[in-house]
Amino acid sequence: MMKMKTLYLECNMGAAGDMLMAALVELLDQPDEFVNEFNNLNIPNIKLIKEESTKCGIVGTHMRVMVNGEEEVSEDVNVQENNDLHEHEHEHEHEHTHDNEHDHDHSHGHHSHSSLSHIEEIINGLDIPAKVKKDAVNVYGLIGEAEAKAHNKSIKEIHFHEVGTMDAIVDVVGVCMLIDKINPDRIMVSPVHVGSGNVRCAHGILPVPAPATAYILREVPSYSGNIKGELCTPTGAALLKYFADDFDAMPIMKTQKIGYGMGNKDFPVANCVRAFLGEEEQKMDDVLELVCNIDDMTAEEIGFATETLMNNGALDVYTTNINMKKNRPGTMITCMCKNIDKEKFLKLIFKYTTTLGVREYICKRYGLTRNV
Repeated sequence: MMKMKTLYLECNMGAAGDMLMAALVELLDQPDEFVNEFNNLNIPNIKLIKEESTKCGIVGTHMRVMVNGEEEVSEDVNVQENNDLHEHEHEHEHEHTHDNEHDHDHSHGHHSHSSLSHIEEIINGLDIPAKVKKDAVNVYGLIGEAEAKAHNKSIKEIHFHEVGTMDAIVDVVGVCMLIDKINPDRIMVSPVHVGSGNVRCAHGILPVPAPATAYILREVPSYSGNIKGELCTPTGAALLKYFADDFDAMPIMKTQKIGYGMGNKDFPVANCVRAFLGEEEQKMDDVLELVCNIDDMTAEEIGFATETLMNNGALDVYTTNINMKKNRPGTMITCMCKNIDKEKFLKLIFKYTTTLGVREYICKRYGLTRNV
């Protein structure tokens, strides 16, 4: 039986870039070496700190990103019925706060801004594998596209807040490096809990999920739940969207390692992303081969028949050159299909070919999970 190395990310409390990085770090045999490797990239004014964190009695890892000795901060907002705003205490961005992309107001004064092309220059200038650079640039492209859509601007006009930008670059590059190191055959992600309520940013108070997050999570199973606060940030959403092969419940797998990536905020539920690394047994399907021999159709007619079978959902259709009775050259047509579709393809074969009989073979097939 074939084995497939599978990474499953459980996002019952959403996902932020730092939480994903922390969960993946715990899957490594020597996580401290990764932190040293990352800090040795010498990204200006950046330091990555790995620390132990406990939520609801569960011990996990929190990854703290220091930019010029400070952390990006933002706040969730409780909008009361009387429209008074009761501000929550500032929380670290690395906890489930809105990411850098909306230029959060905070107490550290004004900072310059970075364009998407400048961010790509920073990433491409790092001493990391080419694949990791490509992944990181593509993830940031998803964020930039979402921000452009939210603000009705072109992607070239979008600018990112400096401290938040460096903070998110660390998250994105760190996660891309870890995925490259773990190198799973398949990445599965649970439906994503996005939170509810409101979050404050430089543009004002936005609903949760923030517009950029909501845009990134198009076509992704997600839900709001009862917890007030922003649980899924644009950076977290973009990383999940980019790397996930599928969003679904945990597959049947033999788990070998589990990682807990903790946020800073405390909720009644443990505020963490869980990463499960293990093996799935490769699925084996029953498929049908419907086969017939032809010696009285033109090449054009055979081509039309095989194209028609494919257009109607055949798994595969192919022809084989054969010699038939009296040594006449002929063509064997093989149509592979699912058992449930047998009657449909039998009718099509009899309709579009001159055959008087079709042979049926049941085959066992191992198949990789496919995605575009």
